[in-house]
Amino acid sequence: MKNKLKELREHYNLTQAQLGEAVGVSRQAINAIETNKFDPSIWLAYDLGKFFQLSIEEIFDFEGSKRK
Repeated sequence: MKNKLKELREHYNLTQAQLGEAVGVSRQAINAIETNKFDPSIWLAYDLGKFFQLSIEEIFDFEGSKRK
C-alpha cells in the first residue's frame, strides 16, 4: 500500500528507529512499511496517524492500492 510515511518521518527529522520507538515497533518494521513490503495493522496505522496528528487516509493511499 502506498504511503507518505517516509516523507512525514523526514519532515519531522526522525530516524526509522525513533519513529518505531514512538509507536512501539522496530526500525525494520518502519522500513518495511516505507518500502511497501509490509502493510501495517489497523492499530499501527492508527498509532502512526495519532503520532503525526493525521488521519490514516492522509498517510496511507487506500484508493491507489489493490485490496488484499
